[in-house]
Amino acid sequence: MNLIVKLLCGILIGILMGMFAPDVLIQGLITVKYLVSQLIKFTIPLLILFYVTSGIASLPKNSGKLLSKTVGLAYMSTLAAGIFAFLVAKSLFPILLDGAGQLPEAKAALAPFLALQIPPLMNIMTALTIAFMFGLGISTTGADQLKKVSDQGRDIIELFLNKVLIPALPFYIAGVFADMTVKGTVFATLQTFSLVLLAVVVMHWVWLAFQFVTTGIVIQQSPLKILRTMMPAYFTAVGTMSSAATVPVTLQQTKRNGVSNSIANFVVPLCANIHMSGSVISIASVAVAVILMTGGSVPSLLEALPFIAMLGITMVAAPGAPGGAVMASVGLLGSMLGFTEEMIALQIVLHLAQDSFGTACNVTGDGVIALLVDKMSGETQVEEGLDLIEA
Repeated sequence: MNLIVKLLCGILIGILMGMFAPDVLIQGLITVKYLVSQLIKFTIPLLILFYVTSGIASLPKNSGKLLSKTVGLAYMSTLAAGIFAFLVAKSLFPILLDGAGQLPEAKAALAPFLALQIPPLMNIMTALTIAFMFGLGISTTGADQLKKVSDQGRDIIELFLNKVLIPALPFYIAGVFADMTVKGTVFATLQTFSLVLLAVVVMHWVWLAFQFVTTGIVIQQSPLKILRTMMPAYFTAVGTMSSAATVPVTLQQTKRNGVSNSIANFVVPLCANIHMSGSVISIASVAVAVILMTGGSVPSLLEALPFIAMLGITMVAAPGAPGGAVMASVGLLGSMLGFTEEMIALQIVLHLAQDSFGTACNVTGDGVIALLVDKMSGETQVEEGLDLIEA
């Protein structure tokens, strides 16, 4: 929550400086924005490389069936949530943001004092390919030294995010909004914020309702009862903005829904890292809003599907910190949707403003995945027992 307050202060300071400060101070702030932007672009491929490699390499090797069921359900839930959010946003946002969503023609912008280029070591797809290759290889061969390197690389990137990039975000956002104020587009942009945020939070609730009603039908239990049991996890996530920090509560409430200890202990910690339906809803819908706000053309579902599919995979690389999901998606937004620096800044601000609700949707849905895996595992054990009796 402190980060959200700092970001709001950054927006306010950026607008005030854009309106009243002399050009030399505004250019200084825009220079900071430019340098932070370069660091973000440089860091994202490394973040994906080390986080995805470490995550895949850490998957248990002796739980093949259970692992495949959990990963399959988590990814299908994440993918379906992204498609749902994109379709709703594509249909609703042009109406919701009519007038408010059209930015006026921008005036000439101020240039940074120092345009220092920091090219990334590799592009996003190269980082993902290497991560999958080495992650699966380490998991298969048990290469302890490479596993240690990937874990230590992940820890270093996480330290850099927590100590440098995330604390720098308020200055970055201040520079973006100072630049937008100079261009004359800031107030039209701000009008859309509340409408978009409200719509995204409602989408989270609708998706949770769908998940729990569907699961209630499959396991033949009351959806309201299992949802009510998971609510402590929801509110804990709203407060912590972290799936990892909410795992103890999610685990406790999942077991209270009748999931066996062994299934819950395996599924819940794993889903805290790979099941990101709420985050994907936020990113996909906010991306549509940003495209509309900047006068772009929203792609069709067929054109957006590769982005949504890759987003579900990339969420494995999301650090367990506020804003981690949107930071992991920055590369895809630029490479697959053609987002500019200003569009990415708007995406970050809008995402962080509702990040706690996206995280709450993630962890509450983890309880659904555990219930379904428990149901499937129970049926498999019964079938194996019958086969043994017949034999």
